[in-house]
Amino acid sequence: MRILLASDAWAPQVNGVVRCLEATKRELESRGAVVDVISPDQFRSVPMPSYPDIRLAMVSRKGLAKRLQGTPYDAIHMATEGPIGWAVRGVCQKLGLSFTTSYHTRFPEYLRARAPVPERWSYALLRRFHGAGAALMVATPAMARELGALGFKRLALWTFGVDTEQFRPDLPQQFAHLPRPVFITVARLAVEKNLEAFLGLDLPGTKVVVGDGPARADLEQRYPDAIFTGFKAGTELAALYASADAFVFPSRTDTFGLVLLEAAACGLPIAAFPVQGPMDVIGDNPVGCLSEDLKAAALGALTIPRDRCRAFALGHSWSAATDQFVSHLVGPGGLKSAA
Repeated sequence: MRILLASDAWAPQVNGVVRCLEATKRELESRGAVVDVISPDQFRSVPMPSYPDIRLAMVSRKGLAKRLQGTPYDAIHMATEGPIGWAVRGVCQKLGLSFTTSYHTRFPEYLRARAPVPERWSYALLRRFHGAGAALMVATPAMARELGALGFKRLALWTFGVDTEQFRPDLPQQFAHLPRPVFITVARLAVEKNLEAFLGLDLPGTKVVVGDGPARADLEQRYPDAIFTGFKAGTELAALYASADAFVFPSRTDTFGLVLLEAAACGLPIAAFPVQGPMDVIGDNPVGCLSEDLKAAALGALTIPRDRCRAFALGHSWSAATDQFVSHLVGPGGLKSAA
């Protein structure tokens, strides 16, 4: 297969969406597929308001049309609803090419947290974007039900996986010098991640925050007792997970939360609010504590056996996730692509 993947989220951006797309690309290529990516680094771009490290591409539809007409793609997928997604969508519609889309981020809620824009306006725009596709892939059944209730159509399940070779428990200890227990969170440091709900907890031991973002300076000033490591990736990130005692996930808006699987793969029990994302990832599996009392959840997570968390994560491979992705792809003429 030759697949075109269009995304406004791509390296050097650092977030769960980028990690998911990169992992899917690697898995597809390991199967012999050719995956071409249209990403912001291929265009002139401007910084996104309130997110200066995220670039908004200034896309030429004329150039995109030449690219799509000149390459016989077996499938076209748009992963985001940004300038690149809208531009590729427009070109596909003009050329009569079918495509699929995916929903990774609650943009209406994120935008509402930053500006007085009613969520119904944003959802109306997203319905228009995704409504033109042959399938809208979402990470969880609950997300599919929610979007279905909001009028989205042709919903399909595409769950995420975790690299259990990279994220594993047997990595060097990083927190030997810190008071125990160590509660860790890994996130983009931005308003929608609700990090104050974690940092404001009265917990024993040490709080560690891994990640970077526009809210970092403010959070460091307001919570001087917490340790902020900055951005970490790969084995270095995995070692931080494996060295902690519990993973605290304070977000209420994530559609999935890839970090939950990464933490579990490192043998780290999870504490979170009982909301979509944590509820869908963990479900009834006894690898975490979900409660509106996040402090109680964090303390309760300390009692969960680490080997149980690792065993849970081993059942979530990128191979299985990619099988789902491929099964929903369609050819340019609207027919199912060969898996």
